[in-house]
Amino acid sequence: MARSTIVQVVTDNAANNMAAKDMLYVKRPNLFWTSCATHTINVVLEGIRKMRKFKNTLDSAKSLTIFIYAHHKTLSVMRKFTKKRDIVRPGVTRFASTFLTLQSLYEKKDQLRMMSQSEEWEKISHVKKSAKGVQATATLVKPSFWNGVSLCLRVFEPLVNVLRMVDGDTKPSMPWLYGEILKAKEEIRIAVGNLDKNGTGLYKSIIEIVDEKMKKRLDCPIHMAAYCLNPYYSYSKPSIFHNEDVIDGFFAAVETFYHGDYDKQNQVLNEDFHKFKDKAGHFGKNVAQLGCKDYNFSPAKWWANYGTQVPTLQKFAIRILSLTSSASGCERNWSCFEGIHTKKRNRLTCERVEQLVYVRFNHLHAKRKNKAQNNKRADLLVATEATFAQGWMAQGADEEGSDVDPVIGLTWRLIAETCGPDEVTKLRRSARLAMEREIEEEPLSETDGEPINEEDIDFESDQDVVITTGYELEGEEDNDG
Repeated sequence: MARSTIVQVVTDNAANNMAAKDMLYVKRPNLFWTSCATHTINVVLEGIRKMRKFKNTLDSAKSLTIFIYAHHKTLSVMRKFTKKRDIVRPGVTRFASTFLTLQSLYEKKDQLRMMSQSEEWEKISHVKKSAKGVQATATLVKPSFWNGVSLCLRVFEPLVNVLRMVDGDTKPSMPWLYGEILKAKEEIRIAVGNLDKNGTGLYKSIIEIVDEKMKKRLDCPIHMAAYCLNPYYSYSKPSIFHNEDVIDGFFAAVETFYHGDYDKQNQVLNEDFHKFKDKAGHFGKNVAQLGCKDYNFSPAKWWANYGTQVPTLQKFAIRILSLTSSASGCERNWSCFEGIHTKKRNRLTCERVEQLVYVRFNHLHAKRKNKAQNNKRADLLVATEATFAQGWMAQGADEEGSDVDPVIGLTWRLIAETCGPDEVTKLRRSARLAMEREIEEEPLSETDGEPINEEDIDFESDQDVVITTGYELEGEEDNDG
């Protein structure tokens, strides 16, 4: 493989990957090795989620949804008031499920509160007789709970928007990553109301977590160089060129990219970069200034147009600004591989497996891309597997530190391939309800009447819709630190 073919390697921070990085640097010192942005942002969000201010609200929300989904009657009443829409949404990661479900709860806040005061809800015996039922009702009517949900959404949403950007495939994410993280920090500061005026407060605690998890992961030289070379940021805020951390990162990235070639390093750092900063030559054209003000423009194409007078810097810029920052696409590819090469189907040749994975993955990718194009409001974080949200429907189904059982996910995929999507939806509903009733500590009373036939429940999912509702506080404030 040619020396200049590979620019960047993206992995998570597992010990074996870090060991491979050190070994590879010996032979390929001109490579950039970065942490997966999707993985890192999820780590950041999980760290914030564990703060007591947010953990209490999330625990209450999870207990509420588990109680509702654990009984036929509570589930039926909930769907009646929400117009046959579920309150739990599966996401592509555990935290995505958390955010999407909180978002769904808040959107249906009025309907759920009406439900808790309705005759249908009060007539369900285990709502009044069980401690979990009393707690669920109290949660639904407590202003501090809904204020907590609102605060969670306002704090989480800026980082979740970054997660959507890096996990999508609509455009290269490297040019936008660092700038969008800085924007998210500012939005979080506004969301918590500048509570750190005296140097102590919620904002300070959140930012400490963000900075700790990001350090040496999302603030590497390549991230700084991409941020600096993206005219969307640097031309609208020239102070970027005077930021020591950004410029140090840019210098380090140039030295890595043109490793050992001091003539090209000199050309880029002492001549070309000044022309870009000073908007000299083609960079100073009015059309160049207008072309980089749109967030949806392509920084790499912009450099291809206006960087012709600085070819050495242009080559570096186009390569850096065309990179991804996430390895989530590979993760999906591996998931597809698991569905094809199984314990019972393991005699396929390597070539055959590669061909099947290629066809299967690209088929799914094309379907997803077409769906996103047809539905502009489709959320990239929504998953098709209900198993990714089992922690919100069954106690202990998603314990801390554990992921969804891959066997479960694989089983649903195989059933889907055999029976089709309609059949697997029915089977998943039945299996889900059976599991939840089995683990419920308090069984249904015989006086509750005949069980509801799941086939009679019409169901409409809203999981493909992005909710844009504002998150406002109301009534009683939740001052729990």
